[in-house]
Amino acid sequence: MPIRQLLLSRPVRLACAFVAALGSASASAQLRLPSVQLPQLPGRVDSLNDDMLRDANRRLLAPVERLDLRELRLNQIDALLRRHGDVLERDPHGEPIVRHELLAWSPSAAALAAAKAAGMEPVPQPDTGAGASPLVVLRVPESVDTAAMLDRLRALDPDGAYDFNHIYTGSGNPAPPQGTPAADQDAPRQKTASGVRVGLIDGGVQGDHEVFREAPVVPWGCDGASHPSAHGTAVAALMVGRSPRFAGAAPGATLYAADIYCDSGSGGSASRITAALDWLAQQQVAVINLSLVGPPNQILERAVRGMVRRGHLLVAAVGNDGPAASPLYPASYPGVVGVSGVDKKGQPLPEAARGPQVMFAAPGNQMVSAAVGAPPYRAVRGTSFAAPIVAALLAKVHHRPDPAAARQALASVAANATGAAAGNVDNGVGLGILGMALRTDPASFR
Repeated sequence: MPIRQLLLSRPVRLACAFVAALGSASASAQLRLPSVQLPQLPGRVDSLNDDMLRDANRRLLAPVERLDLRELRLNQIDALLRRHGDVLERDPHGEPIVRHELLAWSPSAAALAAAKAAGMEPVPQPDTGAGASPLVVLRVPESVDTAAMLDRLRALDPDGAYDFNHIYTGSGNPAPPQGTPAADQDAPRQKTASGVRVGLIDGGVQGDHEVFREAPVVPWGCDGASHPSAHGTAVAALMVGRSPRFAGAAPGATLYAADIYCDSGSGGSASRITAALDWLAQQQVAVINLSLVGPPNQILERAVRGMVRRGHLLVAAVGNDGPAASPLYPASYPGVVGVSGVDKKGQPLPEAARGPQVMFAAPGNQMVSAAVGAPPYRAVRGTSFAAPIVAALLAKVHHRPDPAAARQALASVAANATGAAAGNVDNGVGLGILGMALRTDPASFR
């Protein structure tokens, strides 16, 4: 079905038709904006120093006419590469990739033999089990250019899927402290699962934060070590957290939290995201939030396609590079629930991406979430913090991976969306806005 025809149907029917199309023989058809070679990429929060983080937030809070999002993105990428130049490099389009690594999807024995003959060796991956995806990570010799080797692999096996090991980063920043919101002084509460299960692929979560007292957190990654991050903790709290003055969209739900960063310079790679998706598939988690953005990648696209085909709902932030920015991924892959952010008046954030990749919008600024360290709550802004609200709302109605159930869940939440004219899909808010009542106003902490 052509995208324009879909866009002219009523919102609930669009949600059903969109997912139904993914189960058809034409599932691989691109229903969104075409891929481009220069996608925009916000920087990873955990890789920036405090001065740069404060500068980033000043820019995002400035009037829209003063925003220079491309400059901000490039500065953040530069900082990331300066800090981790020993393990990162740029691809030919300037995007960060893991140095001297390439990815192959289910390569044939002949292709692997050719790769080995060219000097490449498979790299063992941690935290992978019996249900591991058909992903192979190949190490490129130090004396060989990574891009040249990718070209060679693709020439040797034109029917195969090979790509760089791109780095994906958070699409929003916890703001610097504004005052010191106090912790909630109440008696400890026992963790009791609500029956709702939801997945998260992000940085580490501070599981002993007060908002997770009632929310069981099942961690994955980092060989069992804990590496709490500001971004991952804030996103997780918006999904399952609860305290006397704060509540996420599905408080008390069991959170399956995959840490793909682990305080590593090569964290957030396409290979780690793929491994995390495989773990969540093994756990039969139906809804998964990815508040991450980056360039198109053949390997990640195949992993996403497989999850969507099996009836998982992948919810992803559309990014903060502005309304005219090129599409970011994984939000722009077919079947992914792309989420943008709005302010307290329901207006799209000036930095939020727009286009047919936006399926829903949710609160994305003038709100607080959990923080690592002191103070325990901070203001957050960006599409990173809108996506988890939508993911948690979907998790409350989509309990097991199943294509028919996924269609029903999308139709159910779409029926409650606001802010989009009946029969239309808005490039800013998609089918409409969800969860406006879930925004925790910073004023409640004063």
